[in-house]
Amino acid sequence: MKGAINSGYLTKHIAWIEFSNPKKRNALSLRMWKNLPEVIQKLKKDKTLRVLIVRGEGKSFSAGGDISEFKTIFSTPHSSQDFSTSINKAFNALMHFPRPTIAMIEGGAVGGGCGLALACDIRIASENAFLAVTPAKLGIVYPYSEIKRLVATVGLSRAKDMLFSARIIKADEAEKLGILDHIFSTKELEAKTLEYAALLANNSPNSLMITKEIISEIENGKIKASTAIDKKINSAFDSKDFRQGYEAFLEKRKPVF
Repeated sequence: MKGAINSGYLTKHIAWIEFSNPKKRNALSLRMWKNLPEVIQKLKKDKTLRVLIVRGEGKSFSAGGDISEFKTIFSTPHSSQDFSTSINKAFNALMHFPRPTIAMIEGGAVGGGCGLALACDIRIASENAFLAVTPAKLGIVYPYSEIKRLVATVGLSRAKDMLFSARIIKADEAEKLGILDHIFSTKELEAKTLEYAALLANNSPNSLMITKEIISEIENGKIKASTAIDKKINSAFDSKDFRQGYEAFLEKRKPVF
């Protein structure tokens, strides 16, 4: 059994992706890394989808890559490059998903599992959650894009600490570092994550998608809006969402997007 990437819906507007390899703390096999972008692409085509929750099966988020496969994966330069390409495609597919993504973290998010959590927009965790970036313990190097994302999240000095030490970061420290956005008890985690997802899903999907695109451009070093982004910002004033939003405000009711 090499594990699986499962997916489904909680509501019409809220979907989930699950890393399923519980006997290995949801470590991702090469097949799972390759399958993740395919699952994401299918969900991306659903125009009614507004929020995506990313989680691990059972009591772990993900232990990253499946180390039991490393002897085979890194046996030749070609197989090593194939693995590197596959994980980069997986990270990028999640990072560039057009709707808001929420990592629901119970237990460990380690190595590539931490990278998958960081690729999500929002991270909600249980009080027993922990994170670690561990390539230094394996003699390998974290992908460039993931180091960049870690630096953007916690800052240069703290990223160095995490990468150089490969130490475990518990939930309370991770929240202080800005890695985690919300922490709940294990018992409350699923319900609170769904509650937050519903909060986002009830807002304007057009507004959220354009805002996410703007934030992505800022993260990639843009210092001013592109012409395409300016057009999207201005087009929002002609959208059904805007009409619904201001009419609801004037009528003192909740908007229905």
